[in-house]
Amino acid sequence: MTTIDTIDRKILRALQADSRLTMQELADRVGLSVSPCHRRVKLLEERGVISGYIARVDQKALGLPVSVFISIKLARQKEEDLDRFAAAISAWEEVLECYLMTGPRDYLLRVVAADLASYEAFLKNKLTRLDGVASIESSFALTQVKYSIALPV
Repeated sequence: MTTIDTIDRKILRALQADSRLTMQELADRVGLSVSPCHRRVKLLEERGVISGYIARVDQKALGLPVSVFISIKLARQKEEDLDRFAAAISAWEEVLECYLMTGPRDYLLRVVAADLASYEAFLKNKLTRLDGVASIESSFALTQVKYSIALPV
């Protein structure tokens, strides 16, 4: 675990809200001059606290309004089966998130699709063709109440 002080937390909050801030704008927001602010950001990057910068894209604006949460149960939970499943899922762009879970299901996925037909094609042409999948349960999101990629710092 990396030690994060109050200034680092201010930097992280500001960058999570807007990663396009100039170093001058960021320094002004956190109460530092540009050089120490830049050093802190570089150190946070080097230590892996900041792992990258992204553009948040609206899935509906891209024509992908359907969000599906999929619970997967594998026939066996041997390491090679888990690794094979994870490798296949990682290659599919429709899968935005995939978690190995505890409890009655092995994996939980979040998938986006343009419509029900697109999801059906994903299901039939990809997911059901994976060896070792024992069951698939899909739940369709009706409304997104909250979405955030900002961690509480």
